[in-house]
Amino acid sequence: MEIGIAGKTNVGKTTFFSAATLIDAEISGRVFTTIRPNIGISYARVKCRCGELNVKCNPNNSICRNGYRFIPVKLIDIAGLVPDAHLGKGLGNQFLSDIMQASCLIHVIDASGSTDIEGNVCKAGDHDPLEDVEFFEKELDFWIEGILKRNIENIRRKAEATKEKPEKALHGQLSGLGISEDDIKHAMSEAGFVLSGSENLMEFVSFLRKKSKPCIIAANKADVEASERNIKKLGEKGYGIVPCSAASELALRKAAEKGLIEYMPGDSDFRTRDGLNEEQRRGLDYIRKSVLEKYGSTGIQGAINEAAFGLLGMIVVYPVANISRLTDTKGNVLPDAFLVKKGTALKEFASRVHTQFAEKFIGGVGLDRKKVGADHVLKDGEVIEILFEK
Repeated sequence: MEIGIAGKTNVGKTTFFSAATLIDAEISGRVFTTIRPNIGISYARVKCRCGELNVKCNPNNSICRNGYRFIPVKLIDIAGLVPDAHLGKGLGNQFLSDIMQASCLIHVIDASGSTDIEGNVCKAGDHDPLEDVEFFEKELDFWIEGILKRNIENIRRKAEATKEKPEKALHGQLSGLGISEDDIKHAMSEAGFVLSGSENLMEFVSFLRKKSKPCIIAANKADVEASERNIKKLGEKGYGIVPCSAASELALRKAAEKGLIEYMPGDSDFRTRDGLNEEQRRGLDYIRKSVLEKYGSTGIQGAINEAAFGLLGMIVVYPVANISRLTDTKGNVLPDAFLVKKGTALKEFASRVHTQFAEKFIGGVGLDRKKVGADHVLKDGEVIEILFEK
């Protein structure tokens, strides 16, 4: 699972990425600061089962802090987009190629309207961020459409010659963009698109983009006065939005790293410690009043969680070697937490945990001590012992 951080240039994408990963990616107000994608690890945050089960966990593949489990997810900070990127303008071809490798997208916008359509700085409120959302979607659609237009006749001829299903023939052209046959089949049905005709090709492409690259909008710079009306306007248009302040999250995480405050990503407040100077206190007071009290969090963790659980439909599963003790073979309690797609069956999950489990799979045992089979559909938060021949 890879979450793409995308949008036009100079809106705070890299600040978002740095705040989410604490990787020191280059941050500036220059257009095209990000040339090659920055790649890092962030975390989805969920309530850990340890509190409910009254145990102290010993995580291996994740982190547990104050009863919350932080599960790794891969983030990709992609080069900024400019209008006509699908024609090769700016870093268009690279951007669009990189973005297609992501499972879903967090589209970072400047909610304050203080950067124009090209990413240049302007007065807050002078630019309408709705234009950014619309051009972002159109650029992706035009690019996919362009690929299909260039190859549609060859795809048709091949399908006719081999008697392939239309979705399979199209998949041969689009698989490199992270688009599945199921995505194509769904979009064809929604748009009423048939391979023998291309009258509604753009409508098909639009459905395909929404299905294969689901997107949440991170409305950055939400603390700026002009942002509130723009966030409301975008919400009224039906877009999924998370108000954000990437700069605030980055400041809080760095302060916590230095031991100046107690704070966890996604918290609605922080606790100060001794040693703060007056300037630091003023900065933290501003974040508390203008961001945390207003929106409930900085929005960075919320956007990541919405991408993982909302857009991608992930659930959390805790595999153990001993269901009675909730341990692995070394005695670690609730050692691992995996993000898997909702609807995942036990045997499929077992193969992900370890190839040996799939090859010698017998079944599983849940907390109720009842045995389950290969087709058992895992539930969110489920703790499961995988049984296999030894």
